[in-house]
Amino acid sequence: MAMPYSHTALVPQGLAAFFRADYVRFPATGKQPGSPIIYLAGGPGGSGILAVNYRFDMFMALREYGDVIALDQRGTGRSNDLPNCESRQVVPTLEKISDAKYIEYHRKALLECLAFWHENGTDLRGYNTRENARDLDALRQHLEAEKIVLWGTSYGSHLALAALKEIEGSVDRVILSSAEGLDQTIKLPVRTESYLERLQLAVDQQPSAKAAYPDIKALIKRVHTKLEREPIKIQIPQRDGGNLDYLLQRRDMQQIASAFIADPQSAAYLLGFYRAIDLGQVPAFDQVPKRYFPDGFHNPGSPISLRAMPTAMDIASGMSKKRKLQVREQSENALLGDYLNFSYHYDGLAKELDLGEGFRSNPRSDIPVLLLSGTLDGRTYIESQHEAISKLNNATLVTVENAGHNLFMASPEIQETINLFLEGRPIEKTTLTLNLPDFSPK
Repeated sequence: MAMPYSHTALVPQGLAAFFRADYVRFPATGKQPGSPIIYLAGGPGGSGILAVNYRFDMFMALREYGDVIALDQRGTGRSNDLPNCESRQVVPTLEKISDAKYIEYHRKALLECLAFWHENGTDLRGYNTRENARDLDALRQHLEAEKIVLWGTSYGSHLALAALKEIEGSVDRVILSSAEGLDQTIKLPVRTESYLERLQLAVDQQPSAKAAYPDIKALIKRVHTKLEREPIKIQIPQRDGGNLDYLLQRRDMQQIASAFIADPQSAAYLLGFYRAIDLGQVPAFDQVPKRYFPDGFHNPGSPISLRAMPTAMDIASGMSKKRKLQVREQSENALLGDYLNFSYHYDGLAKELDLGEGFRSNPRSDIPVLLLSGTLDGRTYIESQHEAISKLNNATLVTVENAGHNLFMASPEIQETINLFLEGRPIEKTTLTLNLPDFSPK
């Protein structure tokens, strides 16, 4: 097997005179390789190079169709030379505080970090999705390729959609999963309610799970009401082997749920957490991998810390005035409130970074696009994904029943579908079905 090659490209782009883009190239193996295939990681802030570790088989399979590039976008992985910011703001771990106070801690932290990055010479105006898209064209030129294939998931799809507006002539084809539209950085709370109804239908297919969770929405609402009235003290395991006393509040569960609904496997753990609290027990957070939890839950009691790239990217993509109003109205009665994307609470603090309404309009294009959407994706809801590509005239939509947000490699049929797309052959099977995880209480 041909070995991968690690490269650094000096990309003359935007507000950075030269931006360093590190990538790993897996040489093509096919007899007639096509355009280079560039993997766009999610996040924002994910490393394309590290993604090879858990999507290795896909990277290898796609080499049949061209060089496969694992890219670390500007400000991520090996392409990151930005300092992280540790603010002076510390959210109390054993004090019941209001949402307004909690949000105030985080807004103050952001203001501190904006000042910190400015003082360190970091121009955050260079870290947005438009500049990220222009980097892709500079990378294409560096690779001496006429066109490129974009392969993106989650934020990576957001970037790919922006590229269709910025560098359309340089794009050959686009493969998307779990699409996030250009005005969908902040998710609509009402879509969570529809997702929970689909989750209930999935749970109802398993008798033991149905008996334990006959009404998921009622369970979540009951637990939130309980925690709002009386938070419960728990212990959170620490890296040094000790435990930290922590007051679990309604807001914590809303944030945990916002992360765990991404995939049906993690949703099964989430249901167990809610059931335990409902029964007067302590949820078994320590029995679930830490990677599932939101960042703020990893080190409670520590100062609020922010990473430059994901913070700037989310603020720059922002939200339209219409969407801001929708989120505000819908969150008042939504089970998860307005915690689906925390950058919603940074609104108005860094207006100079916002890319504006023009950026957020849907792209129009005739370029071939393949979109794979999971029906149990609780992060980028299937209805929203279809809206995100509504103006792409040459798009093929494939629904993956029972799949979540991270659906690549969930089934050999997904790889087969992508192969057909790259070969320019018709995709006749537009609905794939995966097995459900066991939702019954563990």
